[in-house]
Amino acid sequence: MSNIYESAEATLGFISSPCLTKVELRVACRGISDRDALSKPDPCVVLKMQSHGQWFEVDRTEVIRSSSGPVFSKIFLVDYYFEEVQRLRFELHDISSGNNGLRDADFLGAMECTLGQIVSQRKLTKALLKQGNTAGKSSITVTAEELSGNDDYVELSFSARKLDDKDFFSKSDPFLEIFRINDDGTESLVHRTETVMNNLSPVWKSFKVSLNTLCSGDHDRELKCTVWDWDSNGKHDFIGEFHTTFKEMRVEQEGKQIQWECINPKYQMKKKNYRNSGVVILNHCKIIKMYSFLDYIMGGCQIQFTVAIDFTASNGDPRNSCSLHYIHPYQPNEYLKALVAVGEICQDYDSDKMFPAFGFGALIPPDFKVSHDFAVNFDEDNPECAGIQGVVEAYQNCLPKIQLYGPTNIAPIIQKVASSASEEMHTKEAMEYFILLILTDGVITDMADTREAIVHASHLPMSVIIVGVGNADFTDMQILDGDDGILRSPKGEPVLRDIVQFVPFKDFKHASPAALAKSVLAEVPNQVVDYYNAKGIKPKCMSDYESTRTFSP
Repeated sequence: MSNIYESAEATLGFISSPCLTKVELRVACRGISDRDALSKPDPCVVLKMQSHGQWFEVDRTEVIRSSSGPVFSKIFLVDYYFEEVQRLRFELHDISSGNNGLRDADFLGAMECTLGQIVSQRKLTKALLKQGNTAGKSSITVTAEELSGNDDYVELSFSARKLDDKDFFSKSDPFLEIFRINDDGTESLVHRTETVMNNLSPVWKSFKVSLNTLCSGDHDRELKCTVWDWDSNGKHDFIGEFHTTFKEMRVEQEGKQIQWECINPKYQMKKKNYRNSGVVILNHCKIIKMYSFLDYIMGGCQIQFTVAIDFTASNGDPRNSCSLHYIHPYQPNEYLKALVAVGEICQDYDSDKMFPAFGFGALIPPDFKVSHDFAVNFDEDNPECAGIQGVVEAYQNCLPKIQLYGPTNIAPIIQKVASSASEEMHTKEAMEYFILLILTDGVITDMADTREAIVHASHLPMSVIIVGVGNADFTDMQILDGDDGILRSPKGEPVLRDIVQFVPFKDFKHASPAALAKSVLAEVPNQVVDYYNAKGIKPKCMSDYESTRTFSP
């Protein structure tokens, strides 16, 4: 019945357009009105992109507490396509204290534009429109910068000694900001450290930043560093500043400690015996070679793509046309659409085109006991199918032979793939990265075990994509995604890195399958890069490719 596969393929309409370049977008807002007279808002900007008339979240900034004019340190990295109208929407939300999700946030306004408008002007400032498209006093400024081919990162660690005390009843609560001075004299915020409470000799956490972000790859570019005493009302007290360059910071690499006097120019002018407002010390400076997704792929890393399909009874009898598993002679069901959309892209990164396919939640022959990780082709020794078409055919062939049952347990299949990924991890080479696509119609029933399995898998070369099929309430699934907070195991252990992407298929019913694939696979390249770079694993066979590389992580 390959005609069904061909029909699914024909309806996809994949758009293959090469990415011209990557663009960094920096965001700042002004004139945000207070929620009430007693407190300033805690703003966060969410970036959305439009696809086929619908908005989908791409990324979001950090939350800045008590600020009516925030400058966000989070940088949005987006692909720029000259031949596409890329519509962007920047939404400003007031995130209540103790909650980083948008569910209980106050909407403060939005601005819509195209990426072309931003890059053509380099800096775009527009009013934030509230409900009903009414313009308030608040505005948003988006600054664009093309990401150069310099993808190295630098790890920096700062501390300070004897900073000025700005508080009456306690010691200062210092934080450090680093700004890059641009060619036109403007300043771009590179990094803002955390606040160290009640300490005049703070040690700030080390952080990583790309050399492109830090100094545009120019080691002699001026950097301005300012130290502030944090206040809960957002009116932070200035302690002092100093100027430096990355070239000067690199001296620390040679084992020579480098420090700067933190100067308050007002005190310097007024006080005769003024020396400084403290000293800032660079404790650590290390250049980290960052490789891109293409570095690893072109170095021979294979994407091992595995499919897991939900065969629980809630899908409905496959013989009934209302069933999510109904096989229509001409129109593929949602399971097939999602499988083909994602699989068609993943198969390009797997040289043998053999894909393991599993089912869960069904009674299977010959003894008809429930299984949560059976081979869809019923060959437990070799569950691989030849190409995505082979997966489609195995899926169609198994439907009449099994009995849909339950419950919806996905931990076993995550553990099965994690077992293979664990073997790869021990090679300490970038040869295989595993992607598990789970297609399910309902809320999972083994949430605790699933959380445990995902936390374990976050240490492995593995990503999990979950597509929710049908019209069930998938609210609980968002927990696994980790976008509204860090996912933790039942014992409280956090994920090492975010490896799960959840998308409800119904959000893409009126969009092309290419939009679904783009959404669910968008985070995978960074997840691959984050895993191997964190492990210090370099791509194989780099010599032929390194000199021509222009992509960034």
